[in-house]
Parts: sequence; structure tokens; C-alpha cells
Amino acid sequence: MASNPPAQCCTVGVKHEGEPTGKSIKIGSIEAYVAEPTGKNIHKGTAILYLPDVIGIWQNSQLMADQLAVNGYYTIIPDLFNGDALKLNRPAGFNLMEWLAKGTGGNNPHTYEYVDPIVEKSIAWLKEQGFKKIGSVGYCFGAKYTIRFMPKGKGIDVGYVAHPSFVEESELAAISGPLSIAAAETDQIFPAEKRHKSETILIETKQPYQINLYSGVSHGFSIRCDTSKKIEKFSKEQAFLQAVTWFDEHLV
Repeated sequence: MASNPPAQCCTVGVKHEGEPTGKSIKIGSIEAYVAEPTGKNIHKGTAILYLPDVIGIWQNSQLMADQLAVNGYYTIIPDLFNGDALKLNRPAGFNLMEWLAKGTGGNNPHTYEYVDPIVEKSIAWLKEQGFKKIGSVGYCFGAKYTIRFMPKGKGIDVGYVAHPSFVEESELAAISGPLSIAAAETDQIFPAEKRHKSETILIETKQPYQINLYSGVSHGFSIRCDTSKKIEKFSKEQAFLQAVTWFDEHLV
């Protein structure tokens, strides 16, 4: 693997302050959140598919989608979990891998066989709305699917992922567009050896790539960090700017 499977650290974090300004929509039967750019700063013909961590569509992801819209990008967050996203800060002993395999109640799996069709339908919907170029941000769980849909013809033109999990080396090797990665210094899921292996693979793809390493932070920092801590707030903000500048360079 280019990154390890998710673990308890994928559910831990802090809810951020703010009032989401987007709206809920339906993409067929899929619940989604949309943030639309306004004013003069609109990158017409481009959209961002936001693929979230296991907490799904919630305060923090909505606020980040809103900020992508402020920067000119029409952004949608589809519900990758069919109404079964996790609540923040699961109790000790929570079996994340069992939840991924079976879902709550044992009949709502969250494996690629179930998630891929949601991503496919979301990409198709964006194209139906007239968007010609599609970028994707993927956080933790969502990073796998940003990368899975970056081979030619799959629908994602440019990717950005933060503290990725569950990414197979073969998936990373298959990308056909620019990819930016934000990594945490402390991350059992995307540790140094996985970063270095990912770099080797990315070089071989011949695609533009970027791997930024943020010191003093751990897995999940870009979406669930404690913004009362200076280093975490700074790193979160810089990781977000990393995404925006990457899309400004390669998607617009």
C-alpha cells in the first residue's frame, strides 16, 4: 500500500466554529452539500468534488467547501456513506475496520464496491451541469477515491489529498493528472516510509506532483485539528492554501 488502512485517529478531532453557507441537494438518491461561488471570482467550467473523511458531511467539511467556493470553485460533497457517516470522537474500542466492512447494523458496507458508484454518479452529475474540468480534494478515507478516479477517463483531472489512507500502490501509479499531497509529521497511516514510497511512484508517473510535510501535527490535522493551538491552526490553513494554489495552477 501507498498508505495504511484507517485507524482510531481517523475519527478524533475538534469541531470548528462557523456557520455553513451552502445548501443540501440530491444527486439522484445521494445526499450532497453544495457551495457555490459568487461575485467576480468564479472559475467557470471548473468544479471541485470534495471526498470527505469518515465523519462525512458535517460542520468542518461544509466550512471547507464554503471556503473553496470563496476561492472561485463550485464545490460538492457527496455522502459517501449512505447516511452512515461516523460521529466525531468514537469511544475507545470502536472497531473502525468492522464499520468499513459492514456499516452500522451490518448491512451498509463502505468498501470501494459501494463507494465507487457514488463517486461515479457525482462526477457524472457535475458534467451534466456543464463543468468541463473537475478537481477533487480527498481527506483521509476520501483520498483513496480522489486517487482511484484520477486515471485517464475516470473523471478527475487534478487531485489534492491530505493524510491519505487505504491507497494502494497500484492506484497511485495509475494517475494521469497532477496530484498534491499534504502530510502530517506524526501519522501511523501515512508514515515516512509510505511518503517516500509514494514519491518514488509519483516520479514514475511523470505527472506533476507535490508532497508537503507539516511538522508538529498528526493525522487529520487539515480537517479536524485544534485551532486553538497555533501550530495546528497554521498547518491547517497552509494545507488549505496548498490545495487552492494547486488547483489555481493546474485546473483553471
